[in-house]
Amino acid sequence: MPRAIIRDPEIMHGVPVLRGTRVPVQTLLDYLEGGETIEEFLQRFPTVFRDLALQALEEAKLLLLAPDTSSRYDDGSVP
Repeated sequence: MPRAIIRDPEIMHGVPVLRGTRVPVQTLLDYLEGGETIEEFLQRFPTVFRDLALQALEEAKLLLLAPDTSSRYDDGSVP
């Protein structure tokens, strides 16, 4: 399945957007943070389908919960 969140320098100067749209992922997060529902977001942005918005949220969650590898050496060991 293609990714829901894409980053392309030719689309919105590389800002992460929902695939097939010019809607920034940050906009979806801002709506939810502000207390709006997914349905309210979808009404405001009719080019975004519910499945795509939910997939984007799942991808964002997986990125946030991924193990931190920034403090590991190339061989995977921890300093």
